[in-house]
Amino acid sequence: MGKFDKYKIDLKGMQADSCKYEFVLDNLFFVNIDGPEVQKGKVNVTLVVKKTSRAFELSFQTDGMVCVPCDRCLDDMEQPVSSTDKLLVKFGHEYAEEGDNLIVIPEEEGEINVAWFMYEFIALAIPMKHVHAPGKCNKAMSGKLHKHLRTKAGDEDAEDEMFMGEDNTLPDMGEEETPIDPRWNELKKILDNN
Repeated sequence: MGKFDKYKIDLKGMQADSCKYEFVLDNLFFVNIDGPEVQKGKVNVTLVVKKTSRAFELSFQTDGMVCVPCDRCLDDMEQPVSSTDKLLVKFGHEYAEEGDNLIVIPEEEGEINVAWFMYEFIALAIPMKHVHAPGKCNKAMSGKLHKHLRTKAGDEDAEDEMFMGEDNTLPDMGEEETPIDPRWNELKKILDNN
């Protein structure tokens, strides 16, 4: 029995018009699938398979928690994931992925392994930016990051003496005395989004 055999859905042998499957994806699942986005977590997936006249409609409801590295301090953080996804499967001569969420599988095989699809749905449910809540980042790493973050020209000496507040933000350094070209103010907004 293979690592992912329990995720095979026998569509050809389906007797009822609708079947429901429940999977718990744990750390072992993520280690075995060896995907780049998620290495650990615990996610519950409910899969409902409906037989229609032309295809099979697979509806995935995904809810759980995955561990991903924080974008700021690189420590692991828990990220909740929740998604509802659909996949259409129809029989054909050979395996193919056509368009958005349409899969063709060979009719003589009559089954589909949904392990990788579940992993992809989880990876897509993770927000692009994942950062610890304010004050929860690794203090040592945040200190090093802010030490090398340069917000104004000539700040090299001032940054060595800088300290961070409780909420991991830089203290207000006050206004500069020389006028600045207003175009640079727009670019400074990028630094504020870090």
